[in-house]
Amino acid sequence: MRVGLELGAFDWPGGPRAIGDTVTRFAQLADEAGFTSLSTGDHLWQGFNAGGEEAPYLECFTTLAVMAANSRHCRISPVVAGVHFRHPALLAKTVTTLDILSGGRASVGIGVGWNADETAGSGIPFPPVAERFEMLEETLRILLGYWDGERGNGLAHHGKHYHLDRILGVPQSLTRPHPPIMVGGAGDKTLRLVARYADACNLYPTPDMPDRLERLREICTEVGRDYDDIEKTCCLPFDVGNGEGTGELLETLQQLAGQGIQTVIGIVASPDPLRQVELIGAKVLPELGRE
Repeated sequence: MRVGLELGAFDWPGGPRAIGDTVTRFAQLADEAGFTSLSTGDHLWQGFNAGGEEAPYLECFTTLAVMAANSRHCRISPVVAGVHFRHPALLAKTVTTLDILSGGRASVGIGVGWNADETAGSGIPFPPVAERFEMLEETLRILLGYWDGERGNGLAHHGKHYHLDRILGVPQSLTRPHPPIMVGGAGDKTLRLVARYADACNLYPTPDMPDRLERLREICTEVGRDYDDIEKTCCLPFDVGNGEGTGELLETLQQLAGQGIQTVIGIVASPDPLRQVELIGAKVLPELGRE
């Protein structure tokens, strides 16, 4: 099993002046410990589950760039980018830039988003969910066209939500054929997009997760996609306290592996994220490696 980390909160001792050093050290420690990816969410406001809208939160891709600059091995990815925040051409250029500057380590997680209060308060349009699914499918098609090299250059896209007279990506990403694409969500609409366009799915470890994976397998059969080509990932909180929770976390990861999950992304929202990276890296990752 592969294990990545998502930095889910930024409310630490020292206030804003300490944030930069903590993000830097978080990336360095995770890279040294053998975690496989570094991520953060894509929001303007902090979520209710990590302190609420008045708690600190950083812009996603700027934070990922700092993580990339302070690591050498981890893949770098938003988990997950909201389709409503960026035009697909800008998203493609941003991920490509991250891939080039990181030496070919970028991925992109993307989904329909969920925080209507955040967007309304910020003056950003937040169409109904059915429209956001349409936007998501168009965005996936545009991303793949952008990364199609010479064949993509010069193509146009004229859809319901986006109109591009010329899809042009220069330079192309270092990761070929393209930075891996993960689509977040467990509903049938999302799983169909995974089967048609994505390299990975992203679920939460709910009781129906095995059923959702089986549903993805069925959809793959329907559309002619090899189910085994899709990476199965899930997100869950990581907090082992002062170390007393490492055994429980290891057991959870082993159970998820038994259910077909290949990569777990641990959300670290602790007041001391560096200590969590150290403990999990020292006490959990080595045990997984012995499986």
